[in-house]
Amino acid sequence: MATKKNAKHPAHKRPEPQRLDEKPGFKARKVAADILGNIVHKHRPLDNEFDVVSGHSGFRDLSPQDRSLVRAIVGSTLRHRGEIAEILNRVLDREIPERSGRVLDILHVAIAQMLFLDIPDRAAVSLAVDHAGADRRVRVYKGLVNGVLRRIGREHTGLTADLDSDRLNTPGWLFETWCAAYGEETALQIAAAHRLEAALDLTVKADPEEWARRLGGTVVAGRTVRLAHKGAIETLDGFKDGAWWVQDAAAALPARLMGDVYGQKVLDLCAAPGGKTAQLAAAGAIVTAVDISKGRLKRLNENMERLRLSVETVAADLRDYRPGEPVGAILLDAPCSATGTIRRHPDVAWLKRPKDIETLAALQTTLLQRVADWVKPGGILVYCTCSLQPEEGEDQIAAFLAGRADYRIEPVTLEDIGGLSECISPEGYVRTLPCHLPGQDARQTGLDGFFVARLRRL
Repeated sequence: MATKKNAKHPAHKRPEPQRLDEKPGFKARKVAADILGNIVHKHRPLDNEFDVVSGHSGFRDLSPQDRSLVRAIVGSTLRHRGEIAEILNRVLDREIPERSGRVLDILHVAIAQMLFLDIPDRAAVSLAVDHAGADRRVRVYKGLVNGVLRRIGREHTGLTADLDSDRLNTPGWLFETWCAAYGEETALQIAAAHRLEAALDLTVKADPEEWARRLGGTVVAGRTVRLAHKGAIETLDGFKDGAWWVQDAAAALPARLMGDVYGQKVLDLCAAPGGKTAQLAAAGAIVTAVDISKGRLKRLNENMERLRLSVETVAADLRDYRPGEPVGAILLDAPCSATGTIRRHPDVAWLKRPKDIETLAALQTTLLQRVADWVKPGGILVYCTCSLQPEEGEDQIAAFLAGRADYRIEPVTLEDIGGLSECISPEGYVRTLPCHLPGQDARQTGLDGFFVARLRRL
């Protein structure tokens, strides 16, 4: 009878185990570790990895919600990379011999979730152990990953109590340059600012006070609308209508130093992605935007189309390009190390090296000397970099003026930059720091690090 019954009603099979890539959260953690590895081992920029068209294939395949999670995990891992490395030094008896760095990537991603994000330890540990077990390169370290993370979960208070976070999270050579330029106290303030994700800043075509009211933000530096918004910007009021564009308050200052450009021909050099281009065009200038990258210019043109602004674009290397005639105003946003943007691009701190500063400073010297000859007598040349390194800012302009008797500094005024008095140097330059613009709400403070000099040709 039993045989008959079984023939009619087959015995229940055990349910097949859940595939790891179907386990909630697993894909996102795996992609986060992949991207972290691409940045720290293969030196790929974070923005390239997060590009939804050409970036990391696994990232592109995720849901919007999981993409946001990956962004948060990778961002936190990079912001706290020095702390995490020190914690691992304290719990590991010896270095992990695995050469690809994969084990450390998995551990860094898990520790960032446990200590710096609102994610339960159990989930972070479980998914990291699953990841280690699923990767044939590091499967042998699965037990180590489990043991290390569980110990950190139990002892994290003692392990982290005496960490010098600000110093640890900044590469030593970089911190030393900031100490030499700004003093140790300010260098520590800069490093502390980098642990916080920057607010969302918008440049509006008109009436910043009204847009601040509509979007629930505040007006900073006279004209920038600052929001605490962390969602998709496409959903915000005014985006589709082209009423505003995303631009850090410090990045908006160079174009403002051009003064009244209505009806003037202006060269915007190294223009992409086009925030400054949009400012100049919205102010009524006849803008020619030049950039070496056709891809970046394509994105600039797309931005101008949304903003309903008309500009001419030219894809060219400035070392080969020359305008048809001298112009009255040039804005040179020179290629630089971007160390002033670490709040928004935490990978920069770990990608740049001292030799990069030397190479870029030499290029800036070449470009500055070349474009200076394109300015009409009496015209304005604004030079800027989003760098905290004096070699790319103050030193660059001092050397330029020492060899060019036909130029002088046009000092910046408080009115020019919305009353940011701490950002005007004794020489009349603009020098913004990430620790500037303090406030009670840390999420609403800070500026990108910029250097700007306004020069007039005699």
